[in-house]
Amino acid sequence: MIEYNFDGIVGPTHSYAGLSPGNLAATRHAGQAANPRAAALQGLEKMRFVASLGVGQAVLPPQPRPDVATLRALGFGGSDADVLAAASRDDGLLLRLCSSASAMWTANAATVAPSADTLDARVHFTPANLSTMFHRALEAPTTTRVLRNIFRDPEHFQVHDPLPAHLADEGAANHTRLRTPRASVQLFGWGRQAWPRGGVATPARFPARQAMEASEAVVRRHRLRDGIALLWQQDPGGIDDGAFHTDVLAVGNAHLLLLHERAFVDPTRLLAALRERLGPDFVWVLATEKALPAADAVAAYPFNSQVVSLPSGGLAIVAPIESAENPRAHAFLQRVVAEGAAEAVHFRDVKSSMDNGGGPACLRLRVALTATERAAVGARVFFDDALHADLAAWIERHYRDRLTFADLADPALLVEVRTALDELSGLLGLGSVYDFQRA
Repeated sequence: MIEYNFDGIVGPTHSYAGLSPGNLAATRHAGQAANPRAAALQGLEKMRFVASLGVGQAVLPPQPRPDVATLRALGFGGSDADVLAAASRDDGLLLRLCSSASAMWTANAATVAPSADTLDARVHFTPANLSTMFHRALEAPTTTRVLRNIFRDPEHFQVHDPLPAHLADEGAANHTRLRTPRASVQLFGWGRQAWPRGGVATPARFPARQAMEASEAVVRRHRLRDGIALLWQQDPGGIDDGAFHTDVLAVGNAHLLLLHERAFVDPTRLLAALRERLGPDFVWVLATEKALPAADAVAAYPFNSQVVSLPSGGLAIVAPIESAENPRAHAFLQRVVAEGAAEAVHFRDVKSSMDNGGGPACLRLRVALTATERAAVGARVFFDDALHADLAAWIERHYRDRLTFADLADPALLVEVRTALDELSGLLGLGSVYDFQRA
């Protein structure tokens, strides 16, 4: 199998709306003007770099925003221009919620199980319902349709419906797959119980997003082989420190897990359980609060790096440049290399995403495919020089270089977005995946 990183293309309404309590970067940068064109090109450049390492790279499209259909469901009527104008009055919160480009963080798009781990030898996808946050919950229907149009061969793939909303599911941002010659383990982090039964500590400041029962349901749906799933609670203190998803304080790939001691409850017992299942080839690097305070980890996102498998068989880390600028985060990543857990750390500029609380790991959904499964994907989503050139030119044609909240009410922006996405769906060979195309 080869792991492909499906990065989300930054959307034309990329902005800083501060819509996610617990996401400290998003709150800190709320209200600043955005440059969607620069943000999208920056994300594209990160994809190109990852591909240059010989790592599998692919893309997922943005979602149509503003979401006029949802605004109509909330009681706004008239023409599209009327709806946008009415929703922008007062503080315009509903318009900002329905204009978010948060689907760019495709670590939240779905949870994925490779065919090697499933009883029916198919790749399984469960699109995340993201029900904790209103603006993110809007993504699930389009995400499901996009995944089904990409992974449409039922012999090799099954794309499930999202879970019922009460079982809050945040996708792969709370999930990682580890593997050694002995075994593979899918580690599911969860923050709360959907039906509290007592005895489980909860955060005091910020919401715990992932429900334990959602992770349990994904395990059943994906028909995981015995002994592969391991569910573990996030540290409530870590969530209150700003680790709204597991991947803010932990990241893993292949035989390696990097984690902060506040990522999970009882990390010593967790590491012992992983070592028992994975054997002596399992490697971990644990950061203590003393060496790397959680506040520094949340600010610099060293754990929201990509740990990628190189063609040589080794591992490399693709980290945000903020981790190079923070002395303690930088020291931790250098320690990972010094201890031989990874060959190198590459620092990349993804500031447009970081200012909204998403690092390199947030921008990608990992999908492991065999050569046969890759050949069964009909859409033009796998990254190469030609696709890079086409996407860069498409962004230059259609994206604005400045966007403020006031611009979201501009009917011309809605036309621009729909024109751009209609062209993109053809460029990627996705068919009519958007509601406005099907109306």
